[in-house]
Amino acid sequence: MINICIIPARRNSKRIKQKNIKIFFGKPIIYWSIKAAIKSKCFDKIIVSTDSKKIAQISKKYGAEVPFLRPKNLSGDHVPVAPVLRYTINKLGGVNKVKNVCCLLATAPFIDPRNLQKGLKILKKKKVEFVFSATGYDFPIEKFFNINKKGILKNFKKKFLNKRSQDFQKAYHDAAQFYWASAKTFLSKKTIYTGKSFPYLIPNYESNDVDDQNDWKKTEIIFRLKKRLI
Repeated sequence: MINICIIPARRNSKRIKQKNIKIFFGKPIIYWSIKAAIKSKCFDKIIVSTDSKKIAQISKKYGAEVPFLRPKNLSGDHVPVAPVLRYTINKLGGVNKVKNVCCLLATAPFIDPRNLQKGLKILKKKKVEFVFSATGYDFPIEKFFNINKKGILKNFKKKFLNKRSQDFQKAYHDAAQFYWASAKTFLSKKTIYTGKSFPYLIPNYESNDVDDQNDWKKTEIIFRLKKRLI
């Protein structure tokens, strides 16, 4: 029985071209996830799930394995990660061969190998189905508002207008870094938001979800500052 890391990294990306291998501080951004996985020493295999021969070649160069390419039906714009993980686990032998799985995002250069280690320890010790990275919102989510097509504010909740920020209950969200679970749990089609899940909290300045150019720029700025402080 082995522990595996799966890094989903398909070819197409609408808002950032070739996002998963775009150069980030001298290396394809997927390099930083592969590096963290290797350094953590949590895994018997580090698998990149991709439909791209180019991504496969780059991933192998930096120490990951790509034993097979992802099929077309699992490579579309609207295909969620869960079926990709199930496909990969089954291709590697299912629950007869795979014990624990960590889904690691390809565009998360702040991943700390120590957090991967701690996540695995929590999964083993606590009676939980998932351990995933999470972080707190900077501002009370109750004070949200929308903007209409004319650029005018709408849907602001007046009852929260004069309420102090410290009077709201702290709210959290997925930090878009890693997701630990047993192979059995992933194959059961359970989701992390309805099962017995343990949110592993990280600082929000280390949380990034790179969807567009603004996210990319913000990630570069924070990464540069962190390098200067080390």
